[in-house]
Amino acid sequence: MPEIMIEAKHLVKKFGDVTAVNDVNFAVKKGEIFAFLGPNGAGKSTTIKMLTTLLKPTSGKLQLNGYDVAKDKDNVRKSFGIIFQDPSVDDELTAYENMQLHGDMYGIERTVLKKRIEELMKLVELWERSKFQVKTFSGGMKRRLEIARGLLHHPKVLFLDEPTLGLDTQTRNLMWNYIKQLSDKEGTTIFFTTHYLEEAEQVADRIAFIDHGQIVATGTSKELEKQTDTKSLEEAYLKLTGSGLRDEDNSGTNDRMRLRNRARGSR
Repeated sequence: MPEIMIEAKHLVKKFGDVTAVNDVNFAVKKGEIFAFLGPNGAGKSTTIKMLTTLLKPTSGKLQLNGYDVAKDKDNVRKSFGIIFQDPSVDDELTAYENMQLHGDMYGIERTVLKKRIEELMKLVELWERSKFQVKTFSGGMKRRLEIARGLLHHPKVLFLDEPTLGLDTQTRNLMWNYIKQLSDKEGTTIFFTTHYLEEAEQVADRIAFIDHGQIVATGTSKELEKQTDTKSLEEAYLKLTGSGLRDEDNSGTNDRMRLRNRARGSR
């Protein structure tokens, strides 16, 4: 039986009278590429914030890499990497310095870190640019650097929040090729959100649709089409979540900063 890397059981998060996540249940296997999709305001960001220790569940249980997310936060934080929707690299530092700073933050021994940086930067084809300041990089290059940086400490889980937002089609395809290579090479579980349904269809092993704080369907792309009697993932998505516009569901900068500060403190 495959090892379960992430598990949510009867997960609930309330903000006053508003229930943002309502009795959510799902499990993600070790090494799986799992897409978590839904309209703005559906509960995606709230769920990810709970998984990454930024928010405490109102009720229910969350486990990551065998650790209780609410009770063993330090080990949970050591178990995951995260790529934020907005760029988080330091433009004034070189690519290598960005990687080194992140490695130091996680307490990676310098001789090990040097080898690891070279290995990952070669994998994302940035080693030749390692001594260049990041402000000279394109958006796609910065994204590749962030992915390499997020994997420095050998995380068991990599969270990707809209990782290809704003990138052109060619760069997006290249990005997913890198992510799949990294997943295969590292055995890393990938948990990602995206509004590009074709990405989920092409990349994800399984997909979960969340809407109004509840999981409305889970399965492979073909299984979701069969469940909804539709001919594409987009049709299945629209049938389950509707076609009306939703309010924006932005993850705040303060939350991102808080997570980085907590990571520093977990060394």
